[in-house]
Amino acid sequence: MKRRTLLSVLLSACLAFALPLRAQAAPPAIAAAGDLRGVLEELTGAFEARHPGAHFQLTFGASGNLTVQIQQGAPFDIFLAADTGFPETVVKAGLATGDGTFPYAKGSLTLWVRKDLHLDPARDGLRVLLHPSVKKVATANPQVAPYGRAGDAALRRAGLFEAVKPKLVFGDNIAQAAQFLQAGAAEAGLISGSQARNPVLQNAGTAWKVPADAYPPLVQAGVILKRTAHLERARAFMAFLVGPDGQAILARHGFARP
Repeated sequence: MKRRTLLSVLLSACLAFALPLRAQAAPPAIAAAGDLRGVLEELTGAFEARHPGAHFQLTFGASGNLTVQIQQGAPFDIFLAADTGFPETVVKAGLATGDGTFPYAKGSLTLWVRKDLHLDPARDGLRVLLHPSVKKVATANPQVAPYGRAGDAALRRAGLFEAVKPKLVFGDNIAQAAQFLQAGAAEAGLISGSQARNPVLQNAGTAWKVPADAYPPLVQAGVILKRTAHLERARAFMAFLVGPDGQAILARHGFARP
């Protein structure tokens, strides 16, 4: 009897301990491209306001690096990339749900130059990067970041890549490239339109939208990962993101409809 009573007490204690742990399960995790830093906080905040108790954990990085992390088993629920190729890689690897990829935005490449250099990108375009006062040009690593590839393509199309190449400094993702500009580590940069709207960069520099035909389209897509334990919430957020309310928030941050 004593043994049975002791076992009952232990089982009750284990159950009492397990229930709070279950109640405090980790929220859905979103792995997002660097150009979404700022806008994604607003998007998840708006979603959470409509769904009390719904919270998300956010991780930002280069789309290519996040893809590798997903392939290696990182516990993400949703992946929002800066292109369509990396999400398709996740689908082909059998790591996404049957929902497949969903386009949610179209980004834009922007040239940013410090105001105190008194250069005019609206007049001279990318050729301002040749000016001697531009010592460093920040951009994202084209190996892993779609915006880095777009910047590379735009420079090559303008016939400026070889001349500008010695000036290039690479961030791991486009958000880090924008941080280089904020910190004064570069006088100019090829960044996303959304990052160029940062108040610090708006005050300190001049932004010029690179013509869309100068680089491959930056259609951005996402996937819900098969390993998610929050499938319904992930689908609800996906619907919000591509719906009118989510698209309105994205538009305020410089994104177009895909």
